[in-house]
Amino acid sequence: MKLKIKSGDTVRVMAGDHKGEEGKVVTIFPSKNRAIVEGVNMISKHSKPSAQNPQGGIVKKEASINISNLMLLEGNVATKVGYRVEGDKKVRFSKKSDKAI
Repeated sequence: MKLKIKSGDTVRVMAGDHKGEEGKVVTIFPSKNRAIVEGVNMISKHSKPSAQNPQGGIVKKEASINISNLMLLEGNVATKVGYRVEGDKKVRFSKKSDKAI
């Protein structure tokens, strides 16, 4: 399956517990069809004391979210993404405004 969202894109969550939240895509996991979005789907992870974190304790971090629940934002509007060839290059474009992304 072709992923239409890339690292660095701003996305909105369209379904699930975090519906309506927006953030920047940090990492994509194509084999799992999941992405980590900044500030979305926060979990509490218990960590043992270590050299980097001598105190240990509970750490808040982002968990991955399924890509099917995300939609690309163009400006402040969620849009579907399409592909087309312009000259020699394949470019992504917004299906709502028909502009290249």
